[in-house]
Amino acid sequence: MSPVHCLVMPPPGVELSRLVGRLIVIEGPDASGRSTQVALLSRWIEQAGCSVVQVGLKRSMLVGNELEKAKQGNVMSPRTMGLFYAADFYDQMENIIVPALCAGSIVIADRYIFTLMARDLVRGADPSWVESLYSRAIAPHAVYFLKASPEQLALRTLTSHKKLDYWESGMDMSLSRDWFECFEKYQRLINHVFESLHKTYKFDVLNADQPINAIQRELRLNIGGLLKKEIGIKT
Repeated sequence: MSPVHCLVMPPPGVELSRLVGRLIVIEGPDASGRSTQVALLSRWIEQAGCSVVQVGLKRSMLVGNELEKAKQGNVMSPRTMGLFYAADFYDQMENIIVPALCAGSIVIADRYIFTLMARDLVRGADPSWVESLYSRAIAPHAVYFLKASPEQLALRTLTSHKKLDYWESGMDMSLSRDWFECFEKYQRLINHVFESLHKTYKFDVLNADQPINAIQRELRLNIGGLLKKEIGIKT
């Protein structure tokens, strides 16, 4: 088990030696099955007698609601949206993630900084600015990216929500006037950026086009091995 550390430098006032819990991240676009997998993992780990704390995007008590309202107008600039999400992330890190890790809990993040970085990068943000913005993020013990084909994502989204999301379709980038075509182009760009992030940060990539149970088995096999010595969890 690797020790807790930060991507570049620790947040002010945080003693990394006190973070005795574990941080596990499930990344992936909307409709990849990410939230379902997080819920199943949380229940499985809790049944082993461990405390689980969940975090995710737009859950900050400070800016979560304001961020959701700002997105509804479809008028945010890429830089404004990036800073909004960064504020949401760091508020959760300070007030939820760090205290939970100090208490020895297993923190499961339903998306983390890698989605935020990918979104900024596909919208033309300078890579050095993005890296600097998230340089004080706590490095997870494990990251799993659920990669699904754009066609499968579109089908799942339309089946469950009957429409495509403006931002998840990249409509602000004017890739196409057609929503469906724009969605697929945007998701391909996101997948391309995640391939680059994967090479840099060495996280695992799982095929999200598989059935839910198959993905969960793969996650449990990996995470069970990761936590086995600490909490005696069985796969």
